[in-house]
Amino acid sequence: MLNNLSRFDKIEITSEVAFMNQYQPPFSITNQMLDYVSSIMEKLGNLDYYDNLNKMPVLRKHNRIYSIHSSLAIEANSLSFNQVKDVIEGKVVIGEQKEIQEVKNAYKAYNMMEEWNPYSIEDLKKIHGVLTYLTVEESGVFRKGNEGVFDGDKCIFMAPKPEMVETLMNQLFDWMKRNKEQLHPLILSSVFHYEFVFIHPFCDGNGRTARLWQNVILSHWKEVFAYVPI
Repeated sequence: MLNNLSRFDKIEITSEVAFMNQYQPPFSITNQMLDYVSSIMEKLGNLDYYDNLNKMPVLRKHNRIYSIHSSLAIEANSLSFNQVKDVIEGKVVIGEQKEIQEVKNAYKAYNMMEEWNPYSIEDLKKIHGVLTYLTVEESGVFRKGNEGVFDGDKCIFMAPKPEMVETLMNQLFDWMKRNKEQLHPLILSSVFHYEFVFIHPFCDGNGRTARLWQNVILSHWKEVFAYVPI
């Protein structure tokens, strides 16, 4: 019977036994995933990228600006790369105040990356608060209402109910803590990203928070990921 239900329905049915059964995200390690991990590891080893970044602060800053611009562009921020660069450098930029504030928030959050514990829900909430400062009413707290993704009038995705968010996020972070020594960080951080977006814990800013938090997880493994766009 459960096989005929959607994943959302299964979560609702099984939430009452969350403490009896350890949460396991719906994924399995495939040969393709291992090939991707091997390829990324090879590139990291060949480039010696982080040493170059250490010697070139201008390159570090450029990569950070690129990370911020690309992440915000995904969420419909219309500022160009040069405008984002100008905002970060304190220059006057003509544009929507909300979009300019999003750039300032993102730059502050990325520069605080070393301070965050990748396995702390409280730190995740804090970083969301930084990312959405003055742009979102429910900033730094889990959502209190329903959230979905629409294509016109058609709902193509409905996130779990708000009363389920706290439990689902606790389960996800507990899973990460249990598996951080067994799973490769590239796989663990990607599973986190996927599950986080599915849970959609915040009323807004979920995408940019997921991308930044994946950077946080990976940068605690390899510091170069503090400057690599995701």
